[in-house]
Amino acid sequence: MAFITERLREIKRRRHRKAKLAKLKAKYLAANSKADKEKFAAKIKRISFYMELPTAK
Repeated sequence: MAFITERLREIKRRRHRKAKLAKLKAKYLAANSKADKEKFAAKIKRISFYMELPTAK
């Protein structure tokens, strides 16, 4: 496989997005101040508009 097809690029983008969202969720849950939570919430919404924000358990 000497070249990357569009499908493989799409899969790579999805995997990268999923990993990035997981990191942002962890930072959102670990944030103490309201300003930090709002900052991470805005980033999460920018990447995935329909995703619900995680809640601390």
